[in-house]
Parts: sequence; C-alpha cells; structure tokens
Amino acid sequence: MRHRTFHPDRGELHGITVVVDTDGPELFVGRCDQVLPEGVVLHDADVHVDGEQGRSKVEYLDRAAQVGFWKKHDRILVPADRVVSIRRLADHRP
Repeated sequence: MRHRTFHPDRGELHGITVVVDTDGPELFVGRCDQVLPEGVVLHDADVHVDGEQGRSKVEYLDRAAQVGFWKKHDRILVPADRVVSIRRLADHRP
C-alpha cells in the first residue's frame, strides 16, 4: 500500500516517522518533512548519540520502536553528506 500525502511535492516519506542513521555516532528519529539535496528535514525529532545513557544505536532504536521517543527538537536538518540511511521507524523490528 502506498502512502498518500497532501503534499506530494514533499516526497513519499513526508509525514512519516523515520530513522536517519549517519556515518557518525548520531541516530535521528522524527517526522520527515522533506528529503532535500542539503539533507533530511525532520520535525518533532530526537537525536541519540551512540553510547549515550549506556545504549548503542541499535538498543536506542529497539526501544524507540517499542515505546516511542521523546521530542527534543522542533526541527532538525540532517546534512546529506552524513546520511547513511533513512527508513520508516515502523519497519524496524527489535
């Protein structure tokens, strides 16, 4: 089933809660607004740094998929040159 959006110019992930992994220690989770040449724009987002609170990226992601995450940022731009992957949080299976 394809996701339909009221803003087709924003891309198929617009409005979907996504996970953006980076080439560094950061992992971002938030509602995707747009994927631009400059990077990924997220709203109502959280960022996890590998090892923070004793959790790896995978452990943080497992927990976020099970119980959700706390919004810490209204808007974040994850630079395109740092993005390794972007996927739906709902597709993650702990």
